Amino acid sequence: MKPIISASACASESAGPRPPVLLDVRWQLGGPHGLPDYEAGHLPGAVFVDLDAELAGPAGDGGRHPLPDPEAFGAAMRRAGVRRDSAVIVYDGGLGWAAARAWWLLRWTGHRDVRVLDGGLAAWTGELSKETPEPAEGDFVPVPGSMPLLDADGAAALARSGLLLDARAAERYRGEVEPIDRVGGHIPGAVSAPTTENTDADGRFLDADALDARFRAVGAEGDGTEIGVYCGSGVSGAHEVLALEITGRPSALYAGSWSQWSADESRPVATGPDPQ
Repeated sequence: MKPIISASACASESAGPRPPVLLDVRWQLGGPHGLPDYEAGHLPGAVFVDLDAELAGPAGDGGRHPLPDPEAFGAAMRRAGVRRDSAVIVYDGGLGWAAARAWWLLRWTGHRDVRVLDGGLAAWTGELSKETPEPAEGDFVPVPGSMPLLDADGAAALARSGLLLDARAAERYRGEVEPIDRVGGHIPGAVSAPTTENTDADGRFLDADALDARFRAVGAEGDGTEIGVYCGSGVSGAHEVLALEITGRPSALYAGSWSQWSADESRPVATGPDPQ
């Protein structure tokens, strides 16, 4: 199943006999909470999901946005009405990172029918609602393991044996700036592939051919190369995993990402434009 859906197709499915569960995951790093924006207007029937509280565990040894406890995540999804057999469409304000995080978590925990609204709320041309829905309790029970996952040692090994992509901005990869974490730079051997290059000026994903060319240019040839992705804290990296899936390339997410890696002073740090 294609992991993204257009706004027109989303509207059509929502008006059909088996409407999808809609999840509003508006969030921005260091920005205001997304709930007021949700309350001001959202897709009709959409339920707000809090990325920091429901799509991540408490910050700590696992990084700034470690994976949530599966039971807590399952409870949040059931509250939102997610069922084992329901289609799920997730969206955010347009950047796509938060929606991709929700997409990845649902896929990782075994849900088979989940898509991201391409372009997010900005692509929606229909009416918005201020009503807070109260969906019937869902029955989705997470079973982690359906998407590949890396830990720090696995990411280090993959940077040597396969292709490890760094989805952060290029200047953070090079170590020229680091506004959040302890130190700038990248995992030795990782290749810079900023998430922002996955989309056009409107925040919509490039088509499959353009994405294919983009990933071939950074070393993801069609030769079965094992691919991993990391970012700052496992949010924008999920966007890169989704973009790779559009091209038919499976990839593993290092969820702890740079926030976990850089916090451990024993782990090496590379700087500059080259992987090593």
